[in-house]
Amino acid sequence: MNIAITSSGISVVLIRKREHGSEVLLLKRSTSVLNGEWCYIGGGIEEGEKAWEAALREVEEETGVTALDLYVSNTFDQFYRPHQNDIYLAPVFVGFVKEDQQIELNHEHSDYRWLSFTEAKKRVCLPGNDAVLSFIEKHFINKTLIPFYVLLPRLRT
Repeated sequence: MNIAITSSGISVVLIRKREHGSEVLLLKRSTSVLNGEWCYIGGGIEEGEKAWEAALREVEEETGVTALDLYVSNTFDQFYRPHQNDIYLAPVFVGFVKEDQQIELNHEHSDYRWLSFTEAKKRVCLPGNDAVLSFIEKHFINKTLIPFYVLLPRLRT
């Protein structure tokens, strides 16, 4: 018997560059799912929506942010769901915002923090989230970005 791979959601890691280094936005959940835990942005893909469209929508819904540079990260949140007997796979996007970006939380979150990558990796709750953040730090902070991965400018033209 095969195990299905399901991909019905997305994740987004928002980053702001500061004089002392880059920071990651983490949100404290206030709903029944992962209540009180710190996570990056995530959510479902709605009917007829592309993954990148869901990423932009979720960023705006959860943080109020509409001005960002969105990138495809080429990594995924992934885990096995025993009740569905499937592997859940969600593409992770990277969004860069301005240093002074204001955050307006919706009802899903009670608090937020801008943290260094080191602090964020210690605080995220789900196994594997730290590996996603390490991947993003390696490829989006410690290396020069390759234009191939930028998503929004190409979509707007």
